[in-house]
Amino acid sequence: MKAITDTMEVSRSNQYEKMAQPGRRLFYKKAADDHYLKLIREITDERPTYGYRRVAAILNRGLRQKGETPVNHKRVYRIMKIHNLLLQRYTGRPVRVHDGTVMTIRSNMRWCSDAFEIACWNGERLRVAFSMDCCDREILSYVATTGGICGDMVRDLMAESIEKRFGFVDQLPGPIEWLSDNGPAYAANETRNFGRLMGFRICTTPYYSPESNGMAESFVKTFKRDYVQMHPLNDARSTMEQLPKWFEDYNENHPHKSLKMRSPREFRNQQLS
Repeated sequence: MKAITDTMEVSRSNQYEKMAQPGRRLFYKKAADDHYLKLIREITDERPTYGYRRVAAILNRGLRQKGETPVNHKRVYRIMKIHNLLLQRYTGRPVRVHDGTVMTIRSNMRWCSDAFEIACWNGERLRVAFSMDCCDREILSYVATTGGICGDMVRDLMAESIEKRFGFVDQLPGPIEWLSDNGPAYAANETRNFGRLMGFRICTTPYYSPESNGMAESFVKTFKRDYVQMHPLNDARSTMEQLPKWFEDYNENHPHKSLKMRSPREFRNQQLS
């Protein structure tokens, strides 16, 4: 501000007073903004945890289906900013830096897996383990239990993931990395031997380095924010019944910035075509 006022030879204090005036217009407005605002509100009411980029992706998906012109995400940001629809800015700072790359350049090169816990309102605990492709982000399979995740469940998860991608086969058509942490269910000799028998290259993260399995960790955060926290969790049974719908919605509709705001299913279908 000082450089501008000195160049224009005007009072700096006067400019600050003008900026603080009530009702001062900070954003311009276009004629179609009201139409887009209505559509944006419908999206944010249904998915209140979505930021402006994902809202823009869902909005443009609907506009394309109607044969209308997509909207730039910056315009969506402006409209949401004016009407206080933006999410609170994330201010966290990483504790440590991970220099490796978890995401792969194509599907079926690396699958990652992790487990997380859902606390139900009646005090019950539901534990879920899942597998995800590190390229297209699709959730291949999952297992859930009110007990602990054991080696048998992880081995079932491996087999179901293979069946999801390749059908009923005795072995993977090519080597795929299986990335997980060092939990007992994953590190068990029976699990590692079974994975190698099926054609996996078993990889585990270094100790105290969750960033090495960052895609799985990121999914857990997203899943809890967009699905677990937005639905009733009366008990373990009713929560478990909702899981298939949540995972399917994530695969079918959830936009990813790394996938150019496409959902995992959209990205994979374009790969296959």
